[in-house]
Amino acid sequence: MTRHLPLLLLPVLLSACTVGPNYAGPPDAAPHASKAGRFARADEDLTTTAQPGVAHWWEELGDPTLNTLEQRALAANPDLAGAEARLRQARASLREQKANLLPKADATALYAHARFPGLNLDNSDSGSDSGSGGSSALDLYNLGFDASWEVDLFGGQRRAIEAARATAESAQANLADTQVSLTAELAQAYLNLRDRQHRIALNTQAIARQEQMLALTRQRFASGTASRLDVERLSQQLDSTRADTTPLTAERDAYLDEIATLTGDEPGDLDTTLTPIQPIPLPPAQVAIGDPAAMLQRRPDIRAAERTLAADTAKIGQAEAGRFPRLSIMGIIGVGGTSPADLTHLDDFTALIAPQLSWSFLDFGRNKAKVLQAQGVRDEAEAKYRSTVLAALRDANDSLSRFRARRITVATLARAKASADMSASLAEERYRAGTSTLIDLLDAQRQQIDATQNLSNAQAALTGDFVSIQKALGLGWSDPSPAMQTSAR
Repeated sequence: MTRHLPLLLLPVLLSACTVGPNYAGPPDAAPHASKAGRFARADEDLTTTAQPGVAHWWEELGDPTLNTLEQRALAANPDLAGAEARLRQARASLREQKANLLPKADATALYAHARFPGLNLDNSDSGSDSGSGGSSALDLYNLGFDASWEVDLFGGQRRAIEAARATAESAQANLADTQVSLTAELAQAYLNLRDRQHRIALNTQAIARQEQMLALTRQRFASGTASRLDVERLSQQLDSTRADTTPLTAERDAYLDEIATLTGDEPGDLDTTLTPIQPIPLPPAQVAIGDPAAMLQRRPDIRAAERTLAADTAKIGQAEAGRFPRLSIMGIIGVGGTSPADLTHLDDFTALIAPQLSWSFLDFGRNKAKVLQAQGVRDEAEAKYRSTVLAALRDANDSLSRFRARRITVATLARAKASADMSASLAEERYRAGTSTLIDLLDAQRQQIDATQNLSNAQAALTGDFVSIQKALGLGWSDPSPAMQTSAR
């Protein structure tokens, strides 16, 4: 036994060798991210550099209906269920690759009946009958086990496990990215719905005011105190306002259906719940944005791209291992004979162990081509990672710029609405005092409705920009449930 010990230890020693490059982490795709951009120029009155919470950012809007819809979407959205299924597939693949590193054993049971023409066999012990024409028959019974093991000499299987683990982690990041996109898309659809509902209501008020103005102008035209031009101008304005209502109604219905499908419901199921008009939710006074380094570590799409890069790097070593010799060991042990009683003779068994060394040294460059392909795939993954990082920074900076500009717009329109409110109030006082006409009052009220509509639109857009910031920062995801986190170790 001592004489064969070095031979037994040789596979163990060789298996310590692992070919291919070791993954050293992602490249620094944005070395100057913390020194420039909207992160570094955050206005303290608009944003704060405090680190944001990862999940449930929509609760900052203070809208219970939106909170309920987000919970329904995270529980029943089909796209999210598909991402979870892909994660389970990736983790099952990891368990399979880990199992491939271990020996494989099979149990076999065999019964065979053979008839040999032209042979004279002594069948006295076999229980077989000789047939006519000089033929003989033979029965064979066997129970046994066979095992095989391919020694991972150069680490190809270990690289496969490394790639499968990184792929599973990429699938988990893709699941989080799906959650980010889903929560942001649902919030945006909800804001668009509330905006269209308010615009329809304001349009209805504007139509009522314009109809009164047109009726009074026609009366004045009949009495000779107004021109035909005044009538046509107001009539054209009324038709234009009425025309605006039709596309707004179609958009409102489309957003109702979009919300239903995002929450996993059929179109129309939520119409009763969402038809009553509610205020458009507004963002908080301060928005936590953190810093670029934290964002790059938090965004799921960046983490997914980085894990894909790690998996493709490991696959280079997996391809490299194919260029070297392969050692496999097969073993067989079994009992049996020509009668069922032979299966009980446990001291009379057959055993075989057969090491086999194979090497495709003359493959005319096939394995080398596979290595070059793996290297190309890895380089493509690195380029995609760099692109993802730069796109994330641009997305975050653009979202912050739009949010700041929209805050200024909302403030300006708020002042305009306050002025329109004051004008309408003064016009009403003058009308009651008899110093102005009803048509002047109706015109002031129409301008007040227009100012209210402009402000409402801007507020909805501001909250939409807030949603875009949350998506750009990679917020709105949470770790899978404990059952989903179960994986082979």
